[in-house]
Amino acid sequence: MATDVNEIEFAEKENRVLHLLKMFGAWCRKRTIGAVGLFMVLVILAAALLNPVIKRYDPNETNVPDRLQSPNAQHFFGTDDFGRDLWARIIGGAVISAQVGFISVAIGSVIGLIFGVMSGFFGGGIDNLIQRITEIMLSIPGILLALALMATDVGSGGIDTVVIALSIIFIPRTVRVMRGSVLSCKENVYIDAARAIGCKPSRIMWRHITPNVMAPYLVLASSLLGTAILTEASLSFLGLGVPPPHPSWGRLLSGSVMLYAISAPWMVIVPGVAITWLVLGFNVFGDALRDTFDPKLRGR
Repeated sequence: MATDVNEIEFAEKENRVLHLLKMFGAWCRKRTIGAVGLFMVLVILAAALLNPVIKRYDPNETNVPDRLQSPNAQHFFGTDDFGRDLWARIIGGAVISAQVGFISVAIGSVIGLIFGVMSGFFGGGIDNLIQRITEIMLSIPGILLALALMATDVGSGGIDTVVIALSIIFIPRTVRVMRGSVLSCKENVYIDAARAIGCKPSRIMWRHITPNVMAPYLVLASSLLGTAILTEASLSFLGLGVPPPHPSWGRLLSGSVMLYAISAPWMVIVPGVAITWLVLGFNVFGDALRDTFDPKLRGR
């Protein structure tokens, strides 16, 4: 009897997996450009996860006799002015970009989600206070705010500092989007019904409203991932991002690299293409998610 129950449960799980795969395949066929963007992101993430396996050299190991080698069978992306393997440094940079991007977006967007839901739901003085703080933060350009936070050396001075700086940048953006979604959602009939049966405000806010604003939240989070990677690369290019010896993509473009833009163009092209590839992938995938969740565009 127990065996029959286990077989039924296994069959149900298998059917659910097959159903999800069919839905994903249908989505890929309908949103081809979005599927391409997802593929671009997964290529970089796979490289980051497989970094210990696929790297052939230590990204920080110098080898002066091999300096400024063009791409070849031994060094797929060539070497830099210190003889370091660019393939290893690009893969190492992918790990840094993935860590900074996902952690900063997770922290910043979750905090922004909480305050955005509270602002839209309660209104009144709470809404005014949160929105005034949000407007002050939004009035400062993101890169300048990040530079100021990096200069104050918040955190431990390493990757943690970059994550904290980017998280703070993303909070007001998320608050503004979530507040608008909540204001629209709380006018629905099922919210009035929840109030009529005596549900507490906290239950209405977190059990009825928050799950129904997750679609715009996911779209926003996917677009913020591209912003996080680009901002981290910009900070590293300016010398204020991820500190050495971490092989950040932005740092690969900084310093003496530009002196070799003509004689060794791969030193500029390879990290530039890596940044463009990943940011473009996130942006295209985010646009596809927006089109999928937007009722006005769902039929297109």
